[in-house]
Amino acid sequence: MMRNVTVATVQASYTWDLDNNLNKAEQLVREAAARGAQIILLSELFQAPYFCIQTDEKHFALAQTLAQSQVVNHFKQVASELEVVLPISFFERQNQALYNSIAIIDADGNTLGIYRKTHIPDSPGYCEKFFFTPGDTGFQVWNTRYATIGVAICWDQWFPESARAMALMGAELLFFPTAIGSEPQDATLVSTDHWQVVQRGHAAANIMPLIAANRVGKETHSNVFDAEAKDVEITFYGSSFISDEHGQMVKAANKTDECVLVHRFDLDAIQKTRTSWGLFRDRRPEMYHSLLSCDGVHTCK
Repeated sequence: MMRNVTVATVQASYTWDLDNNLNKAEQLVREAAARGAQIILLSELFQAPYFCIQTDEKHFALAQTLAQSQVVNHFKQVASELEVVLPISFFERQNQALYNSIAIIDADGNTLGIYRKTHIPDSPGYCEKFFFTPGDTGFQVWNTRYATIGVAICWDQWFPESARAMALMGAELLFFPTAIGSEPQDATLVSTDHWQVVQRGHAAANIMPLIAANRVGKETHSNVFDAEAKDVEITFYGSSFISDEHGQMVKAANKTDECVLVHRFDLDAIQKTRTSWGLFRDRRPEMYHSLLSCDGVHTCK
């Protein structure tokens, strides 16, 4: 028996022409669907440039409720027309809270729910704690038309607990939309290989394919606090990829070009492999108390 699913990851650059960003993303989704993709991943916060490069209050205006979200409503129609599953990243406003969120749109165009980013980074060029409330949804999985999927966001991908939680909840595929590139404070720090390896480790440790989508291109923001200061720049390094259940990359993009990567998986064969390895059978969760602590000893409050 074979239960095949075809996945795609989309790599692109984005500008402050927000309508053009939507149109570009749609065309790339259509390309992926034309190549047989059933679940298609776009990168993190693709509706605009990565505005978290600086703590500029004007970007709060980009936040919308789920019901109002232009990008979510746009791609609900696309998903319905093409009969594809689309995890769509958006800047969410809910009452007084602001989240870095993903709406899971099923192949009929209906929204199954949202995931709000759990781990919020704070470093030069990645000032997300200024913009986002830490997510309150917890990790989740979604029973879509084609597969049960787990979706988390960017900084979440560096934490093995994120992938393991979704795997334990029954995910068959893991998806991580991302916005990552150079480090403004240190041009010698290049995390590309580390970024790929840690996620390939999640795939191997959970015997589960993993799909990662990043953006490309240089994005420059003027210093809003000092007009004479140097602009802040990030060059997003692309390198989007699809890993198989053994952690081997089966498709990989380069660091500069927009592209669509497509690959097909036999979920039943992967499930058989996952069961035979015994990695979930032999877990000892009662021995993992230290994982609930901040320092290996004391339970986090």
